[in-house]
Amino acid sequence: MLFDPPLSSATLIKRYKRFLADITLSNGDQITVHCANTGAMTGCAGEGWPVYYSKSNNPKRKLPGSLELTVSPDSHLICVNTAMANKLVEEALSNGIITELSGYRGLKREVKYGQENSRIDFLLSEHDTAPDCYLEVKMVTLLEEGQGYFPDAVTTRGQKHLRELIEQVEQGYSAALLFCVTHTGIDSMKAAAHIDPAYAQLLGEAISAGVKVLAYGCDISEKEIKIDRPLPVG
Repeated sequence: MLFDPPLSSATLIKRYKRFLADITLSNGDQITVHCANTGAMTGCAGEGWPVYYSKSNNPKRKLPGSLELTVSPDSHLICVNTAMANKLVEEALSNGIITELSGYRGLKREVKYGQENSRIDFLLSEHDTAPDCYLEVKMVTLLEEGQGYFPDAVTTRGQKHLRELIEQVEQGYSAALLFCVTHTGIDSMKAAAHIDPAYAQLLGEAISAGVKVLAYGCDISEKEIKIDRPLPVG
């Protein structure tokens, strides 16, 4: 997936109020851009880090652009725009990159399901030999001591999604959780039991119940981002 229009470089001053980031442009001007990330962004947004942002020509927007990538002191590129995860996964599904989920000809987005009033990211259907598959996507950006983790904060919403996926398997459908890893320094990932032990326990229960748990990493540059490889899930 190409960044279109191309991204522009800047330096991060701070991210605050969850959805705002102040940045310094190459000419020294300071502007505020939108930060499409509801998470803690732990280890992803240090003061003075190089960043890349997209510009918008939409006159109805309050802010002139959006924060897309940050660059860590170890030169790792991190996509922090959580809206990208589903786009990347849909592109990878269409291109047959995610082999564990190949063979489905139908795809619907944001389908209501479950007993807890949820919406699944993707409902995959029309497979010759497999039942419909409920696919939930989570973006992973937390790197600690060489290990990738999810979540980066307690997530009751994520816990609910795991319960819903287990329910679908019990009803005879297929269910999958795909961790979309958008941090080039992460080579493997696991549940962050030290942050959200309830989520880690539920993930184990989901695996035991038959939910497919997958992780895929991304090739990231200031020009393009795409899912390109499976990663081990511990």
